[in-house]
Order: sequence, then C-alpha cells, then structure tokens
Amino acid sequence: MTWVLLALAIASEVTATLSLRASEGLRRRRWIPVIVIGYLAAFTLLGTILAMGMPVGVAYGVWAAAGVAITAILGRVIFKDHFSVLMAIGVALIALGVVLIEFGGTH
Repeated sequence: MTWVLLALAIASEVTATLSLRASEGLRRRRWIPVIVIGYLAAFTLLGTILAMGMPVGVAYGVWAAAGVAITAILGRVIFKDHFSVLMAIGVALIALGVVLIEFGGTH
C-alpha cells in the first residue's frame, strides 16, 4: 500500500510542477488551484507514507528522483522543452539509482 501512495505522491508533485510551467509564472491564474492541490496532496501523501513506516531515505529518494525524471520527460512531451542525450542518460541513471535505493532499503 505504501508504494501505491508513493506513486500517487509522485503523480501529484509532477502534476503541480508541470502546472507551474503551464501557468507561465502564475500569470495564468486558472492553474493556481491545480498547483496548490497538487503540492498539498504530494506532501500529505509523503507524510502518510513516512508515518506508515517507510524509511525516509527510500521514500524521499524515490519521490524526488522519480519526480525529476518524469517531469523532465513530460516537459519535453508537453512543452517541447530541451531534452538532450546527456539528459536522457541522466534520467536513466536516476532510474538506476531508484532501483538501487529500493534494493538497499530491503536488506
């Protein structure tokens, strides 16, 4: 159950961050509720996950790393942001790091 909640926390954070981009520096005010709700949900879910006993290093590491990788990829897809080969390698390394954190946390 903690992993499902962590996935929801990541999705909430990514949604809020992409909404920040869509808001054009908060000039497009219709995005503000999405931003606020997304970040509130993300931090509430992260707090719940930690209260359920997931180690903070695992929870935050996976949350932050997955958020960075997914946001970079979706930024390219949605907003046509720059995404170089070097950035793709970075995303792959982040994914590897998340796997290593998970394996390290279970032993």
